[in-house]
Amino acid sequence: MQDNIGIFGGTYDPPHLGHLILAAEALDQLGLSKVLWVLTPIPPHKLEQTITPLEHRLVMTQLMLDDYPQFELSRAEIDRPGPHYMLETIRVIKTRSPDVNPFLLVGGDSLQDLPSWHRPAELVSACQGLGVMRRPNDTIDLKSLEEILPGLSDKVQFINAPLLEISSRDIRKRISESRVFRHYLTPLVYEYILKTGLYLQR
Repeated sequence: MQDNIGIFGGTYDPPHLGHLILAAEALDQLGLSKVLWVLTPIPPHKLEQTITPLEHRLVMTQLMLDDYPQFELSRAEIDRPGPHYMLETIRVIKTRSPDVNPFLLVGGDSLQDLPSWHRPAELVSACQGLGVMRRPNDTIDLKSLEEILPGLSDKVQFINAPLLEISSRDIRKRISESRVFRHYLTPLVYEYILKTGLYLQR
C-alpha cells in the first residue's frame, strides 16, 4: 500500500510556530500520513549567509517535533555530504522507503523559482504532488511555469492556511535587538534559545 508523505525542507533557523501550522495544514488537506522535516545542513542557495551550526538547529527542531507523532525529523541530508539538492533527497527517501508517495511542500515563492532548482523536470517527475503554501503577497504564474515544466500544473495542490507573516529571519532579528519573540516559538525552543544565547550577536 502506498503511503503519502510530505517532504518539508528547511534550515529551521530557528523552527517556529509558522512552520508547525503550515505542516499541520498540509498533513490535513493533502491527506498525508506524516510529514518528514528535512533539515538542510547548508542550502546551496544560502552559501553566502551565516547559518547557525547544525547541532543547534537539530536540537531545536527535534524539541519542537517531539509532541507531534505525525511529524518526523529526517536525516536524509544530514547523513550525506553536500551539496544537498531536493531531487537527490527525495530519491534517498524513496530508496529507504519504496512504498512512499512523496509530496514536496514548498512556499509560493519557491514554486515560482522552481525552474532554477537543480534538474527541476526530474524533481517534478519524482514527486507524487507539490503542496504549495501561499504566503502574503506572493505571485504565482502557473501557466508560464507549465510551459517550462510540462505536467507541473497537474501536480500542484494549493494549501489554504492562515497568512502568517512569521519568518526565522525576523525572529533572529528580534532576538538580536532584544525585542519580544517568545510567542513565535514553542516553549522548549524558546527555553533552548535563552539557555544557549543563540542569535544575540547577529
